[in-house]
Formats: sequence, C-alpha cells, structure tokens
Amino acid sequence: MAQNASMEEFETLLNESLEMDTPNEGTVVKGKVIAVEAGQAIIDVGYKMEGRVDLKEFANPGEAPEIAAGDVVEVYLRSAENARGEAVLSREMARREEAWDRLEKAYADDQRVEGAIFGRVKGGFTVDLGGAVAFLPGSQVDVRPVRDAGPLMGLKQPFQILKMDRRRGNIVVSRRAILEESRAEQRAEVIAKLSEGDTVDGVVKNITEYGAFVDLGGVDGLLHVTDMAWRRVNHPSEILSIGETVKVQVIKINKDTHRISLGMKQLQEDPWDLVGAKYPLGSVHTGRVTNITDYGAFVELEPGVEGLVHVSEMSWTKKNVHPGKIVSTSQEVEVMVLEIDPSKRRVSLGLKQTQRNPWEVFAETHPVGTEVEGEVKNITEFGLFIGLPGDIDGMVHLSDLSWDERGEDAIQSYKKGDVVKAVVSEVDVEKERISLSIKALDGDPFAEAVGGVKRGSIITVEVTAIEDGGIEVEYEGMKSFIRRSDLSRDRSEQRPERFSVGDKVDARVTNIDSKSRRLGLSIKAREIAEEKEAVQQYGSSDSGASLGDILGAALKGDDD
Repeated sequence: MAQNASMEEFETLLNESLEMDTPNEGTVVKGKVIAVEAGQAIIDVGYKMEGRVDLKEFANPGEAPEIAAGDVVEVYLRSAENARGEAVLSREMARREEAWDRLEKAYADDQRVEGAIFGRVKGGFTVDLGGAVAFLPGSQVDVRPVRDAGPLMGLKQPFQILKMDRRRGNIVVSRRAILEESRAEQRAEVIAKLSEGDTVDGVVKNITEYGAFVDLGGVDGLLHVTDMAWRRVNHPSEILSIGETVKVQVIKINKDTHRISLGMKQLQEDPWDLVGAKYPLGSVHTGRVTNITDYGAFVELEPGVEGLVHVSEMSWTKKNVHPGKIVSTSQEVEVMVLEIDPSKRRVSLGLKQTQRNPWEVFAETHPVGTEVEGEVKNITEFGLFIGLPGDIDGMVHLSDLSWDERGEDAIQSYKKGDVVKAVVSEVDVEKERISLSIKALDGDPFAEAVGGVKRGSIITVEVTAIEDGGIEVEYEGMKSFIRRSDLSRDRSEQRPERFSVGDKVDARVTNIDSKSRRLGLSIKAREIAEEKEAVQQYGSSDSGASLGDILGAALKGDDD
C-alpha cells in the first residue's frame, strides 16, 4: 500500500515537471550565480539547468568584472544542453540583446546614448554601448582632426547614433555631433551677450594665411589680416602667435550663421586722420619699399600709411623697365608727395621728382653749339643714339652725319660701342629730346663758301661736267647746276655743248638754298641784268638807238 502511494507521488511530480514551460533556446533568461571558480561563473538558470560563463563577459571595456555568488544576472540561453550536460550561456549576448532593444528605442527617439571607445580599427574606432559594439568613423570623433585619441579611450561619454541595422549588426555613432550641438548652444549663449562694437579679450586659436581665429570663450571669431593693423601685414604670424591673448573689437555678428568678424586696428588711432597735415603736396619724405608690382612700387611712409610710386614716376630715363629693376623690397627711398585722396586712402608718390630733370641739367650745362663726346648706344634707320651725361641719350639724324655723303651711306661707318664727338644743335626739355650733329664739328663748308655771296651777285664758276639738260659747275668747292634754259638769253645759244670742262663762266646767283646746299645760278639772268644796266647808263631803245649801239657804247666805256 505504501509502495503504491510512493509511485503515485513520483508520477505526479514527473507530470508536473513535464508540464512546466522550459525556456526556449535563443532567449534571455535570469539566472543565479552559485559559484565563481577558475575564471568562470557557474549560473543556475532554473529548470534544473546550470551553465558556465567566462568572467570577462561581465566586465566593461577597461574595467574589472564585478560578479559574486548570489548575484542574479541575465544571460542568453544559446543551448539547453551541451556534451557535458550543461546549458550553454552567454552574458555578452544577453547584454547585446538588451542593448539593441535600448539603442533602437534611443535611435527612434533621436536620443543620445552612452558608450566608451575601446579599440582602433581601419578608418575609425570601436565603441562599447553597454553590450553592443558600434563603429565611430575618424571624421566623427571631434569637430577638428584628432591626432591623439589616447585620452578618449575607455572614457564614458555621450554619442549620437547616425545609423543602425540590427539584422546586419551594424551601428554607426558620432561624438562630433554631440560636440557641435553643445558648441552651438554655447555659441548661441555667448553671441547673445555680444554686440557689434564691443571690446573683448580672446585667445588666438589658429592662424591661416588670411587671418586668425580667436576664441572668445566658447565661440570663435575671425580676425582678418586686413583688420589686424593699419599697416600692411603680409602674414598674420608677423604680429600674432597661437595661444596669445589679444584685445579685439567685434566688428560684425551674423546671427544666422553665428559668424563673428573681429578687428584689432579699430582699437588704434587711424593714421590717415593726420595724413593731409603731415604730408603736404610737394614735400619730400623717406619711406620703405613694401611691395613691388608690374605697375609700380608701394612705399610705407609710416605704419599704416602707404603710397604708390607709379612706374611712370620712378625714373627720368628708364621708361620701359620693370619697377623691380629700379628699387627693391625693404629699400629706403626718398619720395615726393604728388597727390592725396583721403577718401580712398591713397597717396601718389614720385621717385624721380626728388632728383633734377636731367634734360634741364643738360640744357644748362651744354648750350647749343657745345661739343660733346659719347658712346653709340643704338643705331636705327633714321640715325644714331649717343649716350650723354646724366644717363640720357642724344640723337644724330641721318642728315647730320656728313656734309658730303648721303646719310644712308654715312651711317654705315658707325657701329654700337663707338665713341664719337658731336655738337649740340637743339635741346627740347619738355619733349626730352636732344639733337646732335657730327658734321657740324667741321663747320659748314657751304656757309663758308657762300658767306659773301648774296642773291643777285655775279660769281665766276668753273664748268665740271657737260650734260644734256645743262652744265655742272663748281664754286669754292660747292657743286651747282645751270639748266639748259639758263645758259643764255638767246635761245640759239642755249646749247650745253658750246661749253667745255674747265671753262670759267660768270653767272648770276638766283637762289641760295642752305638745306639742299645748292646755289641757283643763271647765265641768262646775268645777261638780262647786264642789258638792263647798259640801257640805263647809255640810252634807251625808245630814243632810236639800237641795242647793238647801246652795248657797243657800254663796251667802249668799259674799255676806257
């Protein structure tokens, strides 16, 4: 009877155990730590199932595991029984499942999540989000590139989930988004306290070619290079260094973009306020060349005040030369103030005006007729250019090379580098021209030959050549030509062949042309003039006397 009762109880307990719901594999269950040994925790998950879990699965990255007998923990049931008859459990997978549920909710609600960077991978870092591992791209670590991420490793901090895919197990997070949001809030708070015109202290945070970024206490402002000083600043590093504390003025605030423009020179006195009084027109000052361009050179008269010496005002003599060939950067030069425009903050300066006009000096020291000597600098189709004192040139025109040769022939005798003598024939200071004459060195043989000859004079010439159109004659070494029609008053005698080379002939001067260096001569004009004179002295044809009688009487008078 007792035995039958025992069998019934056993059967009842067996049925109850079979009817109990056992947990499904692949789910998270609660278990109790019954022992910690050999680096593992032995966990009883009920249903007469026990399993082992490595202690490292209970530790956060960089931390020691905190687990002891009696603790109740959640684990992931991977399998109800392995080869040893133990349940296969995982704390890490339980944490991951738990984390994914939590992270999906945070992602949906656009909330921040807490995590810790614990490893470095290609292109970024790995982050533990309390059981789930996420990827942190290198570009999302900070608002600026991070050279050393060591101080950030293992540090619990907020992250923003950018993207997640539970099926693939991918999570991408950003630390930069949190910082930017925080900075934006801080920036808005700081900007709300600032007004244009305020003077504030800031720390130079970064320096670029175009300016410097100054930290105003949570918000950066741009100090442009043109607003650092009234003088020209080639690079911000000339006057600023990173970490330096500077006093700046808020020039402009853009409330929409939160951009702040700063200035330093606005806190200093503007030197242009006194330019008109300190630099009157025509005054000469010493300045320093700060910049050279194709069109001129900038000269600093004082810090903040620069003037331009245009290329046309640099030299009296060097016309088509680059300014860099005349002055050099940092060179001190004397300049004259030519023009001031305070509204445009411009000063026009002259370099050549500080020296006398070399053409004026030459005109004073070398009046017309002065003999000069110089080197042939250039030979052109219209003459020679001769170097003269004062670094200027004078020109000898083709027509002033020789009395006897054509200019085109005479110029062939000269070459560059020859040292020649010449006579100053004209100086035009305004046009900056000096005319020279080489042939004038020997005087003017034509002028000397005809010095006593006047128009109407009768001179004796020698026949040097017979031509169809007339005869060539010579007077005191000067050649002239008597045309056929001027050989005689009588047409029948207008024959060149009646003359011979070497004959002496009297002719009347009808013209003296100094330019062509020719005398106009006529035998016919001499005969007519002699006839008129005879008529006046010995009678008139109206009185009945013939021309033969008159000329006979005139000739007889000459004989007497």
